[in-house]
Amino acid sequence: MDLSGVARHTPSRLGDHEQEAGVLAPIITDSDETAILFTKRADHLGDHPGQMSFPGGSREPRDADLEATALREATEEIGLRPEAAAVIGTLDDIETVTRYIVRPFVARIPAQRYVPDEEEVAEIIRLPVAALTDRENYESEYREHPNYGPIRVHYFTVNGYTVWGATGRMLAQLLELTTGWTVPPEVDQTVDADVDPS
Repeated sequence: MDLSGVARHTPSRLGDHEQEAGVLAPIITDSDETAILFTKRADHLGDHPGQMSFPGGSREPRDADLEATALREATEEIGLRPEAAAVIGTLDDIETVTRYIVRPFVARIPAQRYVPDEEEVAEIIRLPVAALTDRENYESEYREHPNYGPIRVHYFTVNGYTVWGATGRMLAQLLELTTGWTVPPEVDQTVDADVDPS
């Protein structure tokens, strides 16, 4: 995984918005493999319960910027010390169906044990990059959203965990910038608008 692609990337920005969020895409490299760390959201949360996500959340007035938001949230959710995160760069801003503008920050973090905040995080999961870039573990579909039109939804399924929705969109760009993996030109299926694509 070559993170220089993230460092060189000029991300697209969606401008100021009343609902902003910052997330951290944490990269862990140890002697065996490079992996990406995800959280599984607690089932009792109001937004996207049980889904896989990157550590992160809404910007608060005390946050100097969205990078500070992402680091603060990672501290709260997984116990990451902010000074231990080496931020490499950012991916494109995305807008979620809940009308949030989300800015993803990519960072290297230490290969250590992280502790989930039981109020928000059901589980912390590391998924190997080699498995995420295996075409057998990926599929996608188009969903016709009533407000946004056709949306391509990415699904990465590894070790029984599925990354999709907004996090799947971020992950697809991250892998394209840092590995030889690319989003296939074809989709696997098209579905109706009645399922939340996140």
